[in-house]
Amino acid sequence: MENVRNLINITDLTLDEIDHLIEVADDIVANPTDYQDICRHKKLATLFFEPSTRTRLSFEAAMLELGGSVLGFSEAKSSSAAKGESVSDTVRTVGCYADIIAMRHPKEGAPIVAAQKTVVPIINGGDGGHFHPTQTLTDLLTIKRRKGRLNNLVVGLCGDLQFGRTVHSLIEAMLRYENVEFVLISPNELRVPEYIKEKMNEVGVKWTETTSLEEALPKLDILYMTRVQRERFFNQEDYIRLKDSYILDLAKLKLAKEDLSIMHPLPRVNEISVEVDDDPRADYFFQALCGKHVRMALILFLLGIK
Repeated sequence: MENVRNLINITDLTLDEIDHLIEVADDIVANPTDYQDICRHKKLATLFFEPSTRTRLSFEAAMLELGGSVLGFSEAKSSSAAKGESVSDTVRTVGCYADIIAMRHPKEGAPIVAAQKTVVPIINGGDGGHFHPTQTLTDLLTIKRRKGRLNNLVVGLCGDLQFGRTVHSLIEAMLRYENVEFVLISPNELRVPEYIKEKMNEVGVKWTETTSLEEALPKLDILYMTRVQRERFFNQEDYIRLKDSYILDLAKLKLAKEDLSIMHPLPRVNEISVEVDDDPRADYFFQALCGKHVRMALILFLLGIK
């Protein structure tokens, strides 16, 4: 079915489409009753082969608030994958029962396989260390709401920049906006992959690397913190050595701008001290709320509902 739209990578969307999704998300907040029955009789399937709290529940909350219903599973062992069923067979089957599918999988490229095998829209809810486009839409909506713009920004990305799919997707998205500068803050072992650096160089965007959060903080408009992900490490000794590389606390925040926006895709472990939660610059729980609104807009867009 050729006219089915999927979202596998943030670059599947044009800038105009991203702007449209942000506008619809804002309208959902302004006029919630206009949307409460708009997906009546529509079903979302959430196929989560990897653990998730925010992404899965925000998709489910989004569909329910649009008046639709939800089915699916929250871990691979509760699906036929535990019996050895392939991803393509699973999605072909679920496509018979649902109007749209949100899927998370630990293997890079699994949603691409899924999109080739089903006649309903597939949304990539994260595939390994690869892409996480709906988190990126969440991040863009948060930045737009907090800063009023998506250009002319200095964006600091801190923590696990090698395996962090949210970081890779956000850089790819923001490369398309004017005068965005990236400051990449990580241990040497967890630097941004070379292919991301090549993309930044191709576009001619300004970027710098540092191992020092304190050095970077004063010039940042956005600080995007990430956790060091235990599940991406083959060697637990490396994980233990690196997991506490950066901890943001109120003492460090004294170095930052008054209007800094602190973001985090969550879950956090201890990379942001809980004492930061009450600082007006802490936007990570607001970010989680934005995730529901933008996923509502995305479901409508992919279902072709005006």
